[in-house]
This record gives sequence, structure tokens and C-alpha cells, in this order.
Amino acid sequence: MTETVEKRFARCQWKFIICSMIAYAFFYITRKNLSMAQPGMLEEGVISKEALGVILTVHGVLYGTSRFVNGFWADKLNGRIFMALGLVLSAAMNFLFGCSSLAILFAVFWIVNGWTQGMGFPPCAKMLTHWIHPKELATKMSIWNTSHSFGSALALGLCSLLFALGFGWRWCFYVPAALALLAAVFCFFCVKDGPHEEGLPELDLSDVRGSGNDAAERKVTDADRRRLVFRNRVIWICAIANFFVYVVRFGFLDWGPTFLKEYKHIDVSKGGLMSIGFELAAVVGTVFAGWFTDRVFKGRGIRTCVFCMFFAGLCSLGFWYLPDGAPIWQMTLLMMGTGFFIYGPQALIGIVAAQQATNDAAAMANGFMGIMGYAATTVSGIGIALISKHFGWNAALLSIGAFALVGMLLFLCAWSAKANGYANK
Repeated sequence: MTETVEKRFARCQWKFIICSMIAYAFFYITRKNLSMAQPGMLEEGVISKEALGVILTVHGVLYGTSRFVNGFWADKLNGRIFMALGLVLSAAMNFLFGCSSLAILFAVFWIVNGWTQGMGFPPCAKMLTHWIHPKELATKMSIWNTSHSFGSALALGLCSLLFALGFGWRWCFYVPAALALLAAVFCFFCVKDGPHEEGLPELDLSDVRGSGNDAAERKVTDADRRRLVFRNRVIWICAIANFFVYVVRFGFLDWGPTFLKEYKHIDVSKGGLMSIGFELAAVVGTVFAGWFTDRVFKGRGIRTCVFCMFFAGLCSLGFWYLPDGAPIWQMTLLMMGTGFFIYGPQALIGIVAAQQATNDAAAMANGFMGIMGYAATTVSGIGIALISKHFGWNAALLSIGAFALVGMLLFLCAWSAKANGYANK
């Protein structure tokens, strides 16, 4: 590239990162709003805790399956159109959920929403690898990954505001649905599938490819993509470890306001603000993990994950250790500490998958990570509901901390992995 083209490429790259972050954040607004609506739904008696646990579990499993299936399609189709369609469908499911009063309808609409939500991340994973060079991917994709936290924080803040203004739990679905429709329009017009849509050349990857691996000289087949993903030991280890990452993450995201209300008797609006602290700390932790990976471990994200899981486990166990009557600031610090550390692996696993599978199969690899990660809702959904009901929240939090430490041991098994798989294509 000439100097002029390089400068334009850099501008368009950051434009893509920011626009896709904004668009993807609205997938979270139409997904994480349920955690804030839960206390109101339980109090009104329209659904039971066990039924909510089942819905969360099935929703998560279907979402993971959707990410896996849509990963195949996202590697082949236009990413911005794929994302925009997903936002429209999620908006429709949220509106219908808010209009419902029967448990079976809640289940149907939220489970379908799980599928449409899976149309968000796979196309982003693909587009990011076409916009960002592998040597910068950990840092810049970690910045992009803060969209998860901003979306969740906005969902929590928006629902807290609606409750504070006297609106019922149903408005936690109506308002996000309207915002998601606006985001779909924004995504369609502002997110670009790759440099070619801006009239720019594709990334030069000659410095990371092995000899004879020039993408321009060959057509990537489905068999190539399957080999890059399913015959890769590192991807398999990370996929299994992702299960344990998501147990910790969803244990706090899905049940945070509820356990703070039932266990520590904190008002749902205050619990929502504490959960926002979890997300804001996650933003800092995500960016730090990416920067640390590129600067200290030279792109080897798995090594950063080992340390993050250890400290996330300690913070989770801190809730189990806290005595009754502990001040709110101590609980808030533990919430923020857990968010800071658990979002490092949450972001880096996607980056490792994209690096190992290369930009030819990044969406498929992240889809595989997704189905393994969201299988964790079998524990974080109905599992946590049953543990908390029969053994108390102390036992539930102790279990979450133990899962974090098992995840750390799994990441240790791939400590020696290379930074990327381009030379093995």
C-alpha cells in the first residue's frame, strides 16, 4: 500500500471497529435485559425461578448452537447484512416477550431470541480478521470486545432507569426492541464487510503466512475450514475451557441482581448499579488483557487467560468468604474484580480462535467456541437456580469459583501454543 492508502485504511479500520462495536452492543441490550426484569417477573408471579432457570439454559444452548451454525454461513455471506437481520429478529422477539403473560410463551420467544442473537458475533469475528492484521488482533479485538460490556451496562442502566421512573418489567423489553431496530438500520449502512467495500485492498498477510499459503493462489473450501478448526488441538482445549469461563461470566450476569436481592437484601435498582460496575470493570479488564497479550506474551492469549481465570476464581470465592452484613462497597469491589478478570478470557478465546483458524475460518472457529461456551448455561442457568434453592447462594458462589479454577488448569494445557495458525494453512 502507498502511504495515502495506508492512512485511509487506518481511518476506515477504526471506523469499522467503532461502528461494529455500536451495532453489536445492541444485541446485548436485547439479551441481558432479562436479568433485570427477572426480579419483577418473580415478584409479580408470572413465572417461577425454576422456569426462568430452564429458559436461561435452553436459550443459552440454542444461542451457542446458533453461533456454531451461523459461523458456517458468516464465513461466506456479507457480514453487515447478516448482523442487521439478526438485530431485526431479536427486536421482534423482545417485543413479543414483553407482550406475553404465559410461561410457555416466555419460553418460546426467548428461546427463538437465543437463535437470532447468534447472528451477531460470527460475522463480526470474520470481518475483524479481514480488517485487522494478526499482530494487532489481540489489542484491537479486545477493544472491540468491550462492546459486550457496554451493551450489558446499557441494558442494566436502561432497565434500572425504567424501574426508577415507575415503569414495569415489560418496558425492559419494549424499549430495547425499539432501539435494536434503529441499530439494525445503522448496521446496514455504516458497518462494512471488509476493505473491499471501502474500495481498499485486502490485508497483506505475507509476513505471517508460510510458503505456498498465499490466499490469492487458492480457493478456500469447506474441507479447509473444517481442518483449520476441528483438527486443531489448541482450538479444542480453548473450546472446553470456554465452558468454564462462561459459567463464571453468566453466573454473575444472569443472576447478579437476583442473588444480591435475595442473598444480601439489596434493592434491585441498586443491584443493577452494582452489576453495571461489573461491566465497567470488564471494559478495562478486556482492553488490558488484549494489550498485555500483545506486549508481554507476543499474541499468545492463552497465557493471559491462565492468570485471569485464577484471579476471577479468587474474586468469586470472595463472595463466599464475606460475612453477613458486609458493606456494599466490599461486594461492589468483588463484583468489579470478577468482571475485570473474567472478561479477559471471554475476549481472548475469540481472538485465539480467530488467530488459530486464520481469517479463512474465523467465524466457524468462533461458532465452535460459542456452542461450547453457551453449553455452560446448563450450569449457570438451571444449575445455579437449583443449587441456590436447595443449598443457598453461598454454595452457588462457591461452585462458580471452583469452575474458574478448573478453567485455569485447562488453559495451562495449551500454554506452549503458537500465537497463530497462518503458517500451518
